[in-house]
Amino acid sequence: MHEHHLDRRLFLRAGAATGAALTVGTAVGAQPAAAAPGGFPDYTYVRTLLTASQLKYNPTGEIIFPCVRGVYDKLGSPLGRYYLYYAPHDAPGGICLAYGNSLAGPFTEYPSNPIVSNKWSPHYSVTHVSSPHVLWNQEAREFWLYFHGENTTTRLARSADGVHFTYDKVVLSTSMLPAGTKETSYARVFRHDLPSRGAHYVMVFMLNNTTNHRDIHWGWSADGRSWTYDQQPLIRHGDVGAVNVGGPHLLHRNNSTYVVYNKDKGSGGDIMITEVGNDFSKRNHLGVFYNSRSAAPENGRAAAPSFGTDGGVPYMIYEAGERLAGAIAVARG
Repeated sequence: MHEHHLDRRLFLRAGAATGAALTVGTAVGAQPAAAAPGGFPDYTYVRTLLTASQLKYNPTGEIIFPCVRGVYDKLGSPLGRYYLYYAPHDAPGGICLAYGNSLAGPFTEYPSNPIVSNKWSPHYSVTHVSSPHVLWNQEAREFWLYFHGENTTTRLARSADGVHFTYDKVVLSTSMLPAGTKETSYARVFRHDLPSRGAHYVMVFMLNNTTNHRDIHWGWSADGRSWTYDQQPLIRHGDVGAVNVGGPHLLHRNNSTYVVYNKDKGSGGDIMITEVGNDFSKRNHLGVFYNSRSAAPENGRAAAPSFGTDGGVPYMIYEAGERLAGAIAVARG
C-alpha cells in the first residue's frame, strides 16, 4: 500500500467480456483518468458491490475472486446484461452467480446458488470449489468455467446459458508442474494466439511449492482443454518485492500483452503490472498498477481483478480488503 500515489485503475480494451455486482455502500465521484504503467488509464474506486453478509448463500462469511462477463450479445433471454461469478473460498465454497444490467450495479443474487458445488457425482467430491473464471468460447458457442477444488486441481465445466453447467475434465493439477508443487489454483484463461506454439488460449495461475512462496505461472493450449505448462515461473514473487503474488489477469494494449496481479498485504497489498509481450518472452516489471487504499473497504489490500467495459467506460471489479474477510468492489476508469 502506498498512500502517496493515486489509486491505479486499469483500462481493458473495448469489447472484452464484462460483468457487475450488487451495489452497497456509497459511491465516490470518479476522478479524471491519468496515465498508468503501460499506457493504461488510472481507475478510481466507486463503491462496494458484494458483501457476504448480504447474500442468501453465505456458508462461510466470505467471498472472493470475481469474474464479470457481458452476456447480452450471446444469449437470447439472459437474466441480465452482465453476469458476475464469484465464490466463497473456505469449505464448502461453491461457484455463485449474480446478474444485472450495468457494470456499476445493482446486481441480483441468483436464487439457486451455488451453481456448482463441492460435490458433483460421479466426477468429484472435495472439501471446496472456488475461484470461478468464465470464458466465452466463440468456436463452441459456450461459456467455459474454470474453477479449483481442491487447491491442487483446476477443472473445466461448460454451459450454453452461463447458469447450468456440464462437467468436462481436469485441466491443471500439481502433478503437471515441478516436484514440490503444493498448489495450482486461481486460474484465468484467455483467447490469445501463440503461433509458434500452435496455441489459441493462454492460462495464468498461482503456484505454491515447498518454499511457501507463491508465484505466477502460465500455460498454453490449442483448444482450451488440453494444456502445456511452462515449468518455470512467469512472474517470481522476489522479482517484484513480494512474499506472495497471485490473482493474475491477462490484458492487451498497444500491441503488447500484460499480466496484472496482486501482492500479499504484508508486501503492500497492491495490484502490480508486468509486460510479457505477445509471445510471453518479456519480463518488464512496470510496478504498481493500482494502489490499495488504507480506507475501507480495501483496508490496504486489492486483489484478483477482473475487467470490462460498459457503454465505453472501463471498469475493474476486484477483491477489496483482508483475504477471506473482504468484499467485492468496483472501480471506474
